[in-house]
Amino acid sequence: MIKCVIFDCDGTLVDSEYLCNLALEINLAQLDIQESAISLMERYRGWKLSKIFDEIETIHKVKLDESIYRSLVAELFDRELKPIEGVNEALSKIQQVKCVASSAPLAKIEQALRVTNLSSFFGSHIFSSYIVKSWKPDPHLFLYAAQAMNFHPEECAVIEDSEVGLIAATKAGMPTYFFNPQNLECKINNVISFDRMIELPSFFYT
Repeated sequence: MIKCVIFDCDGTLVDSEYLCNLALEINLAQLDIQESAISLMERYRGWKLSKIFDEIETIHKVKLDESIYRSLVAELFDRELKPIEGVNEALSKIQQVKCVASSAPLAKIEQALRVTNLSSFFGSHIFSSYIVKSWKPDPHLFLYAAQAMNFHPEECAVIEDSEVGLIAATKAGMPTYFFNPQNLECKINNVISFDRMIELPSFFYT
């Protein structure tokens, strides 16, 4: 029986993937490098930021400043960030305990939830890779969250939108749900795919 639902943040709770990559597009343009937010999003979805920076720096022979990028993201979030369509209603209907486990820094997660008025659904139950020191596809972030919430892994469902997140959740031995609004092919076994967030509560009715 599912007793706890663990949510990724970017692209799952909040519609932030494009904004994060738009910030990177703007940052790169300042260095006379032309990359579109769409192509960056397709290439690096779910990646650890330092890995993204490493690859871009290698390809373009530049040095990126994370503080500049983070500042651009924060500005875009304050102006434009919206919740995923239907997520507020879905969260209201899910009776199980809920938490967030994201690869993003804690301040970014908290800002995203605050700007989109989702903070009340999670309270202090927010877990960041930057605190745990483990990044997806390593399962440790999800295992840490389950332990902190006092549940066994098999009692926790994970809601993810990226391949690395899905891999991490399945490695953790947790029932895994792929939020897949673009109906992409899922090559990972034992994953349930759905394309509208409002469908999510039906998986957890008891």
